[in-house]
Amino acid sequence: MQQDFYKSLLDNLYDGVYFVDSTRTITYWNHGAERISGFSAGEVLGRRCADNLLMHVDEEGAQLCVCGCPLASTLADGQTREAEVFLHHKDGHRVSVCIRIAPMRDKSGSIIGAVEIFADNSAQRDRLEELRALKQMSLADPLTGLGNRRAATLDFEHKLKCLRHFKVPFGLLFADIDGFEAVNLSYDRETGDRALVMVARTLTSALRGVDRLSRWDGEEFVALVPGVDPDTFRNIAERMRKLVEASALPTPDGLLRVTVSVGGSMAVPTDTLESLMVRAGAMMHLSKCAGRNRTTLDCS
Repeated sequence: MQQDFYKSLLDNLYDGVYFVDSTRTITYWNHGAERISGFSAGEVLGRRCADNLLMHVDEEGAQLCVCGCPLASTLADGQTREAEVFLHHKDGHRVSVCIRIAPMRDKSGSIIGAVEIFADNSAQRDRLEELRALKQMSLADPLTGLGNRRAATLDFEHKLKCLRHFKVPFGLLFADIDGFEAVNLSYDRETGDRALVMVARTLTSALRGVDRLSRWDGEEFVALVPGVDPDTFRNIAERMRKLVEASALPTPDGLLRVTVSVGGSMAVPTDTLESLMVRAGAMMHLSKCAGRNRTTLDCS
């Protein structure tokens, strides 16, 4: 019964999980592994990962399953490992994954196999590539790594074209850190900057892969979110607010917590960035007036 419970738990993890024995024969392959790789359990169970089924390669294209396999190294020395590699999808394309490998031991401590967990890393790599491109074009904020006001302007122009020509809706969310001047007065400049980075990273985590967050000015952030209906728009805004509220920055004086007031408006074809910002800014100020740490949206 207990074994069935743990198998069900592993089967339903979003990340890929598979076990190999000491000969690198695959003995377990979960649903997440099927989803990410395209290979069903029936196609891989009983096969050796050394057969190069997934054909892991590094950024240089070196075949890791043939030479330099981190899983084989873990079986040999019992050390846990992490790496970013590219696996071969059943349909032929490459998928960027982050892998984590740990040894499996028997009661005596002898290594009898290993477990590899792998997660689709494509969205993260895309964001890193985008950040590199932004830096090259002077479109990145040097503190937070987000796009700056110019980047937000270019993104707005692209999304407005999609709205006008292809009817793809989008909205703008304006988030302002509540009482940030008090943070600057109570802490040093470095702590204030760390708080800004904490909020920037938290807001980014709250967004979807297609959304774009920029640092607008000081403690103000702008998110452009495409393909949303009013309910989805509100859910994203509330997720941004709640995750910031739940975050805390360690300092010598204890945990520093901040909140954000969020305002937002859906775009219309006649909008300019200025007109959309005015509406979203007005909604954000209503959130401030309502007591801060609020979300107020114009979804009409």
